[in-house]
Amino acid sequence: MIHWLQEPWTFAFFRHGMVAATVAGALAGLVGVYVVLRRMSYIGHGLSHAILGGAVVGYVTHYSFYVTGGIWGGISALLITGVSRTRKIGADAAIGIVTTASYAVGIALISRGHHFTRNFEAAFFGNILGVTSTDLWVLAAVAGAVALAVFFLYKQLLFVTFDPDVASSFGVRTGVVDIVFSLLLAAAIIATMRILGVTLIAAAVVTPAVVARLASDSFARMLALAVVVGALCGFGGMYVSYYGDIASGATITLFGAALFAVVYLAGLARGALQRRSLGPGSADPDLPAGFAARARTLQDLDIH
Repeated sequence: MIHWLQEPWTFAFFRHGMVAATVAGALAGLVGVYVVLRRMSYIGHGLSHAILGGAVVGYVTHYSFYVTGGIWGGISALLITGVSRTRKIGADAAIGIVTTASYAVGIALISRGHHFTRNFEAAFFGNILGVTSTDLWVLAAVAGAVALAVFFLYKQLLFVTFDPDVASSFGVRTGVVDIVFSLLLAAAIIATMRILGVTLIAAAVVTPAVVARLASDSFARMLALAVVVGALCGFGGMYVSYYGDIASGATITLFGAALFAVVYLAGLARGALQRRSLGPGSADPDLPAGFAARARTLQDLDIH
């Protein structure tokens, strides 16, 4: 068993990939909590597609991916925030318009640039075993910055996430908080895009947060659990990738889906046992079974 665990670590590419996957999973889990509670799960998928346009522009202009992707992603995030705050257009519609347009720009440039020699498969599906030291430093810097921002803006982000109208009446500058969060999310997606790819980032952002939501009623514990689950998905997914000879991004996503299934089914079983032990008529028929039945409203969450 010990040899089985130690063998992959003899390879440098696996060590780099493991660090990248674990940190990226933790980072995605942290920002994913706010995304899920804001009911904006589509934004992870949309922003990653928008940033692809910036990546292609970077290739055409011979600038760094992080420069063009960062500018492109930041502008896209700000546009989504600005459009959705008009209240006439929902966040999902704003995400759809802005990100698909950005993605279309990238596809158009790829189709026109027949001289392209770069393999864009890695951009779509990730290339975690090809991460460089620069990628690791960027990922670590973004993870640290996001963690610090969440620490110092914890109450403001929490208030705006659950009740933005009341937050503004209490003096919280909801517009500024929304902009900061959008930029943090864009930075997190840019830092993890080379690792997980365009098509799998949404799952990395949403799944750990959903698992944590099913397992806890406390917002603080939910944040911590989402970080742990995200890191565990990256860690475990890398082992499955190594021994199964499967793409790392796919195994990380499937590992997270498996954790979700286990927690969800455990919640259903626990709910059924509780109803059976309490007897007929004692359970609230309007509440679904499992952990998901708990803390459905803001009043049930431990946010004080």
